[in-house]
Amino acid sequence: MAKLKILKFGEPTLRKVSRPVEEITPRICTLIDDMIETMRAAGGCGLAAPQVGVLRRIAVIEVEEGKVYELINPKIIAFSGEQREQEGCLSNPGEYGVTKRPAAVTVRATDRNGNTYDLSGTDLLARAICHECDHLDGKLYTDVEIKDAPKSVGKK
Repeated sequence: MAKLKILKFGEPTLRKVSRPVEEITPRICTLIDDMIETMRAAGGCGLAAPQVGVLRRIAVIEVEEGKVYELINPKIIAFSGEQREQEGCLSNPGEYGVTKRPAAVTVRATDRNGNTYDLSGTDLLARAICHECDHLDGKLYTDVEIKDAPKSVGKK
């Protein structure tokens, strides 16, 4: 496995829409493994392929230690409620903003074995699912940030 370089805000790749994964190859599986290692090394709870310069619809999420969700071609199929919480991004280290996200989300995705599954989450998991899916569409959390909320800088 290899630790990848995380692109920072301002990199044009972060604003591009990612292409679907048509076939799960060993190269895709290696990318997923490398993304997990990179996310953990950076102290994050999610990472999308565009953040490491790969415009493919792949994201990894780990909000509970040891429980990694691999999302290939994820699509949010249901959401409800509302939460307003502080959110940050590995591509914008040390900066946070308050966002309005659904309180509960269900995403349909494929895993590395080609199995389609639904993942439902609330609170941090719901926020992470929305955040990473946004990255795949070229959106950043600052696009959904509540502009009149106070910003804080530093580690959460």
